[in-house]
Order: sequence, then structure tokens, then C-alpha cells
Amino acid sequence: MKFFTSQISYFLSSRNTKVNIKRLLRFLAALSALIIAYSVIFHFIMLYEGQEHSWVTGFYWTLTVMSTLGFGDITFTSDLGRAFSVVVLMSGMISLLILLPFTFIEFFYAPWLEAQSKARAPRELPEDTKNHVIITHLDPITRSLIEKLDQYNYEYVLLVTDLRKALELYDEGYRVVFGELDDPETYKRLRVKNAAMVVSIGTDMVNSNISNTVRELDEKVTIVTTANSTDSVDLLKMAGADHVIQLGQMMGKSISRRTISQDSRVHVVGRFEELVIAEATADGTPLVGKTIAESNLREKLNINIVGVWERGKFIKPTPDTLINKESVLLLAGSVDQLRNYDEHMAIYGSNEKPVIIVGAGRVGRGTAEAFEERGMDYRVIEKNPERVLDNEKYILGGGEELDILKKAGIEEAPCIIMTTHDDDMNVYLTIYARHLRPDIQIIGRATLQRNVSTLHRAGADFVMSYATMGANAIFNILERNDVVMIAEGLNVFNLETPKLLAGKTLKESNIRKDTGCSVLSIKQNGQQEINPHPDTKLNPESELVIIGNVEQESQFMNLYFEE
Repeated sequence: MKFFTSQISYFLSSRNTKVNIKRLLRFLAALSALIIAYSVIFHFIMLYEGQEHSWVTGFYWTLTVMSTLGFGDITFTSDLGRAFSVVVLMSGMISLLILLPFTFIEFFYAPWLEAQSKARAPRELPEDTKNHVIITHLDPITRSLIEKLDQYNYEYVLLVTDLRKALELYDEGYRVVFGELDDPETYKRLRVKNAAMVVSIGTDMVNSNISNTVRELDEKVTIVTTANSTDSVDLLKMAGADHVIQLGQMMGKSISRRTISQDSRVHVVGRFEELVIAEATADGTPLVGKTIAESNLREKLNINIVGVWERGKFIKPTPDTLINKESVLLLAGSVDQLRNYDEHMAIYGSNEKPVIIVGAGRVGRGTAEAFEERGMDYRVIEKNPERVLDNEKYILGGGEELDILKKAGIEEAPCIIMTTHDDDMNVYLTIYARHLRPDIQIIGRATLQRNVSTLHRAGADFVMSYATMGANAIFNILERNDVVMIAEGLNVFNLETPKLLAGKTLKESNIRKDTGCSVLSIKQNGQQEINPHPDTKLNPESELVIIGNVEQESQFMNLYFEE
């Protein structure tokens, strides 16, 4: 009953609906007048022929003829009567069989269906909604963000401007609200004053409009936007955005850290107070050919190897894990401990040939800028001449052209990076590069999360997901902590010790056995213990820094935090 009432409300509240009803009523009035006129004429012609019938009979005859039900017990015998019958029949066919259905559908039935759709698509949130995340666009990044919000039990609402799309997403299970992006009333109905965050990842111009609109309504809510142009960052902050994320540069820096190149120094991928997570390539160092136990890194430098990458596969280390030429070590330790690692390993060089970057978009340029900061040599292959910045390091052409790849140095390059926004192209180039150089390191960028595994199968050693990185960056701001994406599907994250584990030692908790996650550090009583001892006892107020893939993280949350 409530749903039917809302349908009536939406139906009658529209100005167009009122106009359409008036048009329909006028048509019905004209049709009624025509029926009455035909009924009156029927009586005069019948009297002319010497027949007399009641008024009810006149209406009966008129309706049966106009509706083409045919002639039966009442007929005219004169030519005048039969001509009149033809006129009534033809006008009935036009008015009842053509105009009436069209008018009814156009002016009543179609608006009623639209009112039903509008009533079914939510237009506001309950008044008691709070601490929710308002998302203004749906794309691969926000889809990944929504999955993470669901995983951590955060409420969200997706603002959709297209009614049909809103209904489709609503039926798919998304929490949607139908409204306009630039209308202040929309955000009032979204309870923006009670929201934890507003996320906008449209164009820079749309983001600035949304930021300005939301900021006028509330000065406290956190606004997070993306920026396609570096020049837009300051403008978006002036419009009211608290955090402006440049995903191209962020991904470029992340990709650059995973590149086998000139040195074997550690490259920081995340910090959790005193704990530093870093990666270092083993190529060219004395570690190659040794097991982790034989490396003696923990004994000599007090550094813990928490993972080893082997051609895109993450291996949980054991004392017998062998370090190969292609291995990338994931290290955990303090700043001083990692500095000691650098002092021992930085003298060992790797391949000094230029790294190849395919694509000079935002990600490709961000990767090149990161290489510039590190003093690394590189070559960028780009088809668009407008993106070719100089003739020394940029090569005009396509990554699928053998001559272009040879010019970029494919025969000796330590690494090739696929950064185009076309996943199909990146898969093709990965297969091609692996065919040309079976020993080269290949790093791929995936726009859609579903193509990550495809790139790995094609031969990529590392794959960075644009969607996951963007979602993690936004989620970090919401949580006010760090969730570091080591690679697609593998995260380092921190959280409070679950109540179910309080009072147990790390060994007794069976975290690794039950979830597959590994604890990198424990912070309690104001002190952070890096690479904690198994007998360390967990206090209720302690914080854990944990490494695990998406499934393991989900298992951890479901096991220890589900009510």
C-alpha cells in the first residue's frame, strides 16, 4: 500500500502528468460528444425510415458500429442510413481503435510506468543514516571500493543520474539513490551532513562542481576526488576537496619500484609508523642461488623476508625457499635495518640498459617521472606524436612493431612495462614480449580487475590494477591509516586486535594457520615490535600489521570480526 501511494504521489506531482491528464480528458470529452451526436442522428434517420427506438438503443447501435463489432439486429434500409453507418464505422475505427489506445498509452499509461520506476528507485536516505560514504560515479575503481566497504561493514550510497541505470544497479543489489550530481537538494536527501566521506571520480570539471556544491552544504565532510591533470589539483582543493588523488602518478611510482634495473637498493612500498615495508631485487647480488636460511639476513641485519615474488607469484617464505635471479624480496624492518641492507647490497649492480615503457599516458608518464627521480634510464614507446616529449627517450611508434621494440632496446632491456589503458593491448604486448625475450621482466597495468589473471597467464611478472590501487587509496583516507597494495590481490593492512584474540600469544592465535595472513608487527603499550616473537602476548588495545591476499584478508575479517 505504501509503495502504491508513493507511485500515485510521483505520478501526480509531475507537471507533465497534469497536462497529459487534461489532454486525455479533453479527448475523452470529444469522443463522448461524437457518440452522443451519432446517437441523436441515429434516431432521426430511423424515424425517416419509419422505425422508432429508445435512446439506450441509439447508444447501443453507435457503440457497436464504432467498435466494429458489426451489424446485427438493428440496421438501416435506406441509402442515407447506410451512408451514415459507413461514416460512423470509419470514425469509430480511427477514434476507438487508433486514437484512443495511442492517447491512453501516451498520456496515461507511459507516465504511470515512469512513475512506478521513479517510486522504485530511491530518491533519499533515511534520516538516521550516518557515517556512510557517498559515491557519485560507478567505474572499476568505485566497484572495487564498494567491495572493500562491504568487507569492512561500511555503509555507502551510489548516486546515479540516469533512472534506468539506477534501477538496473538497484536490482543488482547496489544501494543507489536517483538524483542530479549538481543539485544541493540531492545531497541533502543523501544526508551529507552525517556522511563520513564523499567520493567523486568524474572529470576534473565535474569533480570541481560536486566539491563546491557539497562544501556549501557542509564544511566538515571529507571530500575525495581524482584529478586527470596536475593543473587541476589546486583548483579542486579550492573548490572544497580535501584529498585529490592522481592515480596515474601513484601507479607510475608503484610500478617503478618493481622494476629490475640499475641497483639492488630497497624501495619503500609502505610505512606503518616504525615498520617499513620495502622491496629489493635479488638480481646481481650474492643472494642469488641461496636459500633464505643461507642468506643470514635476519641474523646479520635483523631484517625479515616476509615474501618472495617469482614471476608474478607470491611465495610465503620458508628457510628452504631458494632466491633466484628473478626474485624480488619483500622485506620488513625499521629504517635503520633497511639502511644497513642498502649499505651491503647497493654496491651490486644489475642491468644498466634502459627500461622500456609502452604508452605515454598518465601511468606511463608517471612511471617515467619516477625513473627520473631515481636516476634510471628508460625509453618510452608512444603512438601519439603529441605525447612524444623528446627525441632522446621517447620513440614514436607502437609496441607491437618489432623495429620499434628493437630501437627501444628490447634485446638487452632488463624490463618492459605495459601501461596503455587498453587491457586487450596490454595482454597482446605481454605475450609478444615474452615470446621475444623469455628472460625479460614484464610489468603490466590492468584497468579492469578481471584482466589481472589474464595478464599473469600471458606472461607478466607483476600486474598492478588501476581499480584496486584507486580503491585502496580512497579507503586509506576513510580509515585514516594505510592499506598498502604490494601487488594486485596482496595487501599489507593494520587493524586493532580482535577481541577473540586478546590475551592469546601470537602462536596460540593460529592466525597464519586459520586465515593464511602473517603478522608483521604488533604495537602495544606505545611500543611497536617488528617481526614479533611467536610468544608475544596480544593485548586488547594492541594493533596488528598484517600481510595477506584479498581472500585471506576477507577470511581474517569474517573469522574475527563477524558478529
